[in-house]
Amino acid sequence: MNQEDYASEEAYEADPGSGEDAEATRRDAGEAESSRASRSWWDRNADEYQSDHGAFLGDDRFVWGPEGLDEAQAALLGPAASLRGKDILEIGAGAAQCARWLAAQGARPVALDLSHRQLQHALRIGDDVPLVEADAGRLPFRDASFDLACSSYGAVPFVADPVTVMREVHRVLRPGGRWVFSVTHPIRWAFPDEPGPEGLSVAASYFDRTPYVEQDERGRAVYVEHHRTIGDRVRDVVAGGFRLLDLVEPEWPDWNSQEWGGWSPLRGHLIPGTAIFVCERD
Repeated sequence: MNQEDYASEEAYEADPGSGEDAEATRRDAGEAESSRASRSWWDRNADEYQSDHGAFLGDDRFVWGPEGLDEAQAALLGPAASLRGKDILEIGAGAAQCARWLAAQGARPVALDLSHRQLQHALRIGDDVPLVEADAGRLPFRDASFDLACSSYGAVPFVADPVTVMREVHRVLRPGGRWVFSVTHPIRWAFPDEPGPEGLSVAASYFDRTPYVEQDERGRAVYVEHHRTIGDRVRDVVAGGFRLLDLVEPEWPDWNSQEWGGWSPLRGHLIPGTAIFVCERD
């Protein structure tokens, strides 16, 4: 980050805006702007997010996405019994629900998030998991500190340069370590983000990588999400030094009747909503 970025960040922290009446657009957004927007957005919206989704997420449940795929059944990090004694980093942990489930399996998790307010919710639930406030692109850990790393919709969709995150995760993992992360399924970017029938017709090019940005009246980003195609995500994984072991696209289960933003039973039974990348460090 250069001096101009620092000056911009200081001005933004002094007056981050409320995020209300934000204008939605598609435009370029770099690393510094994306990071600032993510931190301020999650700090502003953590209370509402936890209120709306806390019951579904639970206090100590590991869910990979709105479909409700549970790590207890999916075992994408490995069988639950194999997690005992493992050092595990959760990136974009929010209120650390996933990390708390890992601790219950006998693992030694660390929950990392960019948002101070999200981590306050983690403390509200309990102080049984170590918490770290930091950027996923600059992990404050020594090389080879962890056996496993995971992220359920955390960090990866919101960063301008996902390869930087991949390389940082690679650095802090021990050889043979597994890295599993979930993101919005890339095909969803071609459809309107609506849970009803209007969300079933293609409205944009799947190949348009222009970020989705919500900006205030001064043109400053208050929310940024970056689109990558499936192929892009695979190349990012490989560029980060990982082997892709599996790509999981959870089907919508019959028991799940809830809507979560653009995710719904209607859409979930027809098109994938989540992509989970299971990777291994060479």
